[in-house]
Amino acid sequence: MFQPSQADVRRFFCSVHAKSSAGQPMEAIETLAMQWIAEHPEYHADLADADAALARDYSAPDAPPGRANPFLHLSMHLSISEQCSIDQPRGIRQAVELLAARLDSLHDAHHAAMECLGQMLWESQRAGRPPNGDTYIACVQRRATRD
Repeated sequence: MFQPSQADVRRFFCSVHAKSSAGQPMEAIETLAMQWIAEHPEYHADLADADAALARDYSAPDAPPGRANPFLHLSMHLSISEQCSIDQPRGIRQAVELLAARLDSLHDAHHAAMECLGQMLWESQRAGRPPNGDTYIACVQRRATRD
């Protein structure tokens, strides 16, 4: 499994933003990342300065309150997109599609799925067990069928 460092992830997203701004050709994964970057103009300033991005600590006590880590957020969008493209864990594609239809927005469906993904990872780490894809899918499905 590929496990990029924090710096690798930040360089990747900053590079994608720079390539897009310069109109340069991109690899398929970069094009997908750029689609999510375009959905989040509030992150463009963070992505425009790679050196500052590498140095910034979004968990520091002096970080702006309520300010999301753009690299974590974009990575989760990318992760959910990849999960759906290969339907892994099995059933995630249908669950996200149903949620997107209910919310009338793939972007909003991703944000809801992120909450489920984060909860699954938190529970996994807390219990010292591997992540349970079934609970993740069930969470997304519940959100898709809520009234």
